[in-house]
Amino acid sequence: MTQLTALLSVSDKTGILEFAQALHALGARLLSTGGTAKLLAEAGLPVTEVAEHTGFPEMMDGRVKTLHPKIHGGLLARSDLPEHVTAMAQHGITRIDILAVNLYPFEATVAKPGCTLEDAIENIDIGGPAMVRSAAKNWRDVTVLTDAAQYAGVLDELKASGRTSDKTRFACSVAAFNRIAQYDAAISNYLSALNEDGSKAEYPAQMNATFVKVQDLRYGENSHQSAALYRDLYPAPGSLVTGKQLQGKELSYNNIADADAAWECVKSFDTPACVIVKHANPCGVAIAATSAEAYGKAFKTDPTSAFGGIIAFNREVDAAAAQLVAKQFVEVLMAPAFSAEALDIFKGKANVRLLQIALPPTPEGASVGSRSPRPWDQGRNATDSKRVGSGLLLQTSDNHFLTKEDLKIVTTLQPTAQQLDDLMFAWTVAQYVKSNAIVFCGGGMTLGVGAGQMSRLDSARIASIKAQHAGLALTGSAVASDAFFPFRDGLDVLADAGATCVIQPGGSMRDAEVIAAANERGIAMVLTGVRHFRH
Repeated sequence: MTQLTALLSVSDKTGILEFAQALHALGARLLSTGGTAKLLAEAGLPVTEVAEHTGFPEMMDGRVKTLHPKIHGGLLARSDLPEHVTAMAQHGITRIDILAVNLYPFEATVAKPGCTLEDAIENIDIGGPAMVRSAAKNWRDVTVLTDAAQYAGVLDELKASGRTSDKTRFACSVAAFNRIAQYDAAISNYLSALNEDGSKAEYPAQMNATFVKVQDLRYGENSHQSAALYRDLYPAPGSLVTGKQLQGKELSYNNIADADAAWECVKSFDTPACVIVKHANPCGVAIAATSAEAYGKAFKTDPTSAFGGIIAFNREVDAAAAQLVAKQFVEVLMAPAFSAEALDIFKGKANVRLLQIALPPTPEGASVGSRSPRPWDQGRNATDSKRVGSGLLLQTSDNHFLTKEDLKIVTTLQPTAQQLDDLMFAWTVAQYVKSNAIVFCGGGMTLGVGAGQMSRLDSARIASIKAQHAGLALTGSAVASDAFFPFRDGLDVLADAGATCVIQPGGSMRDAEVIAAANERGIAMVLTGVRHFRH
């Protein structure tokens, strides 16, 4: 058997020593560079420095060390072409069978506060990506490894047959090109966001997004459309794509879209909460002392729409909650945890999709329930995008967090402490309702939801009608409007329905008229200064 040659040159040394030891035990010749070579030599492994192998010294602070024909010739030569084999013999080039390379930590470097352009530039790897590309192109002859997680599988194949399979080498090649694409995208995004004065633009001149496929879906929004789910390369803890499906049919495109709406909404509450979503809109939201109680209140808002809905909890689903939910037809049920009793209850409903998703971890040193200013720590996206014809709209996500201290009371009548709590609850829900949004609330639950209408007046009427159909009284209710009232007529509809306090952004040319109407109707009104359109 021909002796294998392995070139190991890694920035992240995780697992490399054990990998090298196993290769040596299999009779492989080891080539290496810099810190990796030093690590192997100190462990007693016979390793040849690349500079000795090429006969050309490493120079320019390590910028030039593997950019040499003896390296790239050894990686690119095809064993099935006689002219390649002859060229190798003529120029003293040794075939390199295995390449293990991971790249300078550019992404980690630019993520650090205070990273300078000089720091970033020096962490742009040149030789590593060049070798990876050469090896990946010649995958029929070379096994290229760009992640320590690949080491064990390759060693198993080498021990079994002395070489890796075509399937493994091709998979490693694809992974290698993917890694190079991710790396170059990160560099492009960083550099193209720099202004002439060195400051950083909010949006880069070129946007290179990287997503990893999670699964194919049964179909898209409609059965004639195909679909697949992708995740961020590094998904935030507590985000939907980090969840684990415990049982049920495979998820559909609409299931995932609605599940995301429900999960994002329920994460917004610090107390036990339940959110029921239907067609991307919350049709019932409530907070309570327990998950079961929260579900019972949320279901009351709109039992008709809740049929076949998506349900999310921000606390464990216990037996009591499971018994209530199991009485209705539910598409997806998600929570941070399910008790053993709850899982037993849903075993009899095999089609119900159960998703277990951990809540975002509390930032180190922060009190439980406190919010980090970073979307990542909240398990949220920093930016949102929407496809338009041959283009992409990109914006910062609506992660605004309102506190009672932010409110501006503009009416003669002051809201009570209970009304302020109801208004804050209603405002949180309204953020997740399609605009135009009007949300009646009271006692920690939604009472009527008007969503997605072209007229705010119609949203108010619909919310009132839905509450009436559900048998819920709106007398004394609190109302949230996701944007300002352009005329007083919308406020009059709320007052006629029984509302006694309203929260809205303000900012209309007729704010004074609307405030005067609130005073006239005996309604307390607070302004947020921020709207929550959701299209």
